[in-house]
Amino acid sequence: MRFIKFLIGLLLVPLCVAATRAVFKLVLDLKPLAGFTTSAWGFVIGFAFFVILYLALPAPMKTYVLAHELTHALWGVAMGARVKHMQVKSSGGSVTLTKSNVLITLAPYIFPLYTVLLLIAYLACNHFFDVRAYRPLWYGLLGLTWAFHLVFTLHALRQRQPDILEHGRVFSWTLIYLINMLTLGIWICVLASPSWRDFGGRLLNEFTWVYEEYAAIMDVLRHAFHLIF
Repeated sequence: MRFIKFLIGLLLVPLCVAATRAVFKLVLDLKPLAGFTTSAWGFVIGFAFFVILYLALPAPMKTYVLAHELTHALWGVAMGARVKHMQVKSSGGSVTLTKSNVLITLAPYIFPLYTVLLLIAYLACNHFFDVRAYRPLWYGLLGLTWAFHLVFTLHALRQRQPDILEHGRVFSWTLIYLINMLTLGIWICVLASPSWRDFGGRLLNEFTWVYEEYAAIMDVLRHAFHLIF
């Protein structure tokens, strides 16, 4: 099974390259002065603000560990598991579930819990009140919480995480990277000028280009192998 996941991880590499190229081209097409709304600027400022806080102040490790273990638990419960024990400390945490799978194990690295909770709060408030005047503030908080997710995901991946080792580094890293890169593309479509059709079209074009390049490289290697042997 570990070998199969390793192979799947290798197959995901071209998808990661394609998603990166698609998102990069979306970014290049952005016109900050013309296409950015106040909400988009709020998101960018909130994101940058958290990065500055992370670099300038002690990292809120217990806050991250709480989100990490809660995400394991929530995804486990959603998939039919029971939580038997959970521990949260600044130095680390743990959660014991009655079942596990790839999504439960890797959920904290692909699911920004605080961002999702904030979105739920926004939708709830918007249902009862007119919050349009405060939308830039909400998006600023969304940017801050998503930066929290990305920064601490990178921090965690630098450690020897049992979650990652359980399914292999190649499989885990490629899956985590791919989902977070696609999420970035979605944020760009929500906040700025590109449409869903733009993003979907770029993804399809880049996936096609990457696999055509991959096939060409494999063909060259095959011919080289026949010439040598």
